[in-house]
Amino acid sequence: MMRRREVITLLAGATSAWPFAARAQPAKMPTIGFLGTAASFDGERVAAFMQRLRELDWIDGRNLAIEYRWAGGRNERYREAAAEFVRLKVDVIVTVATPSTLAAKQATSIIPIVFAAVSDPVGTGLVASLARPGGNITGLANQVSDTAGKKLELLREIVSDLRRLAIMADVGNPASVLEMGEVQAAARKIGLEVTTSEIRRAEDIASAFEALRERADALYLCPDPLMGANRTRINILAVGARLPTMHGVREYVDAGGLIFYGPNLPDQFRRVAEIVDKILRGTKPVDIPVEQPTKFNLIINLTTAKVLGLKIPESVLSRADEVIE
Repeated sequence: MMRRREVITLLAGATSAWPFAARAQPAKMPTIGFLGTAASFDGERVAAFMQRLRELDWIDGRNLAIEYRWAGGRNERYREAAAEFVRLKVDVIVTVATPSTLAAKQATSIIPIVFAAVSDPVGTGLVASLARPGGNITGLANQVSDTAGKKLELLREIVSDLRRLAIMADVGNPASVLEMGEVQAAARKIGLEVTTSEIRRAEDIASAFEALRERADALYLCPDPLMGANRTRINILAVGARLPTMHGVREYVDAGGLIFYGPNLPDQFRRVAEIVDKILRGTKPVDIPVEQPTKFNLIINLTTAKVLGLKIPESVLSRADEVIE
């Protein structure tokens, strides 16, 4: 199995070699257009995706070509890359999260699109329903609304005096807006006072944290490509503001966040590879229902907890799938 570091190095090198240029491909070789956030951010997921493709007898460079494009959380780059994939006439477009999927859907109604890590594909209008997605699009949903309450209960176990919750989201991402609403509703059910912090671009992040000073006991981050591209900076600012953070993507905790609870994304990308395999062998996206997560993980960064002066209860540690020290 290819190691995560090797995959990231390979993809980063590929990015510098041909950031937005087509490679010469052997005639009639099926081509996948992979539209992600950044090679360093998506590396573990890409490794899982590639490994499952190999198990299904699809070998990049032998009987398959993969074109990678990284947008760094910038919506205009998603649109540019999606339009390029249409010009290249790729056979399948694989997208990560809602913004890239929306860009791909706007670019083509013909080329099959397979998405991963999309929070609410029905609520954002990407598909008609999970059972019958319709059109040229299907994939793996996160359904974060089902986990919002669980995340808040975990935060309350760890932050015993939690009374005021801040929710930070990129409001340019419709999935993040929906998630923010779900978290607000879940927080109010358990009696938390809620403050929302709306981000539209990276330049808004520092001022958002300044506005949160002394107004919150913990911070819930709605994950999306913009937030992911700025995850290290966000976590530094959160520690500086003495705010424990709850995340829905594990890479945020690898970068210094406190807690991650959510779907196992490498597992999702293995399942995405299986959907791509079906499409390359003739199945239409309209006949493939949108799948939901089957594996969830709880990961805690003990180093960050110590910096914040938090003692993680043994009852929480015993349920963790991984502890970062």
